[in-house]
Amino acid sequence: MDKPREVLVIGGNRYFGKRLIGRLLAAGDRVTVLNRGSSAPPPDVVHLVADRDDETSLRSALGSRVFDVVVDQVCYTPRQAAVARRVFTGRTRRYVMTSTVEVYEYEDSIALVREDAVDPLKVSVDLELPWDDPEFLEGHYGEGKRQAEAVFAAPGPELPYVSVRVAHVLGGDDDFTGRLDHYASRIRDGRPIAVPFSNQPATYIHVEEIADFLAWTAGEEFTGPVNAASHSLLTTVDLCEAVATHLPEGEVVLQLVEIGEVSPFSFFRSYGMDNSRATHLGFTFADARHWLPTAVAETLGTGD
Repeated sequence: MDKPREVLVIGGNRYFGKRLIGRLLAAGDRVTVLNRGSSAPPPDVVHLVADRDDETSLRSALGSRVFDVVVDQVCYTPRQAAVARRVFTGRTRRYVMTSTVEVYEYEDSIALVREDAVDPLKVSVDLELPWDDPEFLEGHYGEGKRQAEAVFAAPGPELPYVSVRVAHVLGGDDDFTGRLDHYASRIRDGRPIAVPFSNQPATYIHVEEIADFLAWTAGEEFTGPVNAASHSLLTTVDLCEAVATHLPEGEVVLQLVEIGEVSPFSFFRSYGMDNSRATHLGFTFADARHWLPTAVAETLGTGD
């Protein structure tokens, strides 16, 4: 019988992170969860409490522990990545960072974007930016992830890493973002839904599918960036139609805007990711148009 893997998950207490932990446990892995202690992890895991931004605190919590795989769900800045690289080099054979489609925010293309559109080796890192300022970080989410990837990719002591560039996630009865609820409330009341005049599509992934993908990635050997997205593009209209199915008395009213704030999942530029690298590596994605009705029903609590 093979020895169980030792897997550390940093963060992971909600949404697809907790689903990932469930899959790792089901596979027989020994799972350790590290967070600030604000919420308890699932049963049957080792719980470590530390501030991942504080290198001394992190090293103290880890002690002499080593891991086969680390899955970092909450690395948002190059400073956090720099601490992680120093601490985990020599402590794990594989480091999986959850990244985002937002790393492509400057790629102006209607074609599906491949991983090489943003090469982390070519991304400049600025550790002196105000990464500790929540307002700054919120406004520079994609840039923070881009620079974090660059820190892991930079030459230096070897730390085999993967950056999973996650598409927009939908589904589950615990979606804390409120984005589909935004559409539901407006459709229910017939209020306008602000969208760009040239409203562009995006790729998405179901909450269960991204948990599957991360669990699969933890057991593979490939490194570098990889896109994680279901097949097919969805538009705001697709989302509205799926939501409206559950609100027969409601009305979809789209308000076209040239500039200014628009609704969640409404884009002035395409956010479509090419998933062929992951597909060729052996992962089978579902089609977003097939799971969208279920995802909306889960989130709105209306059943299948």
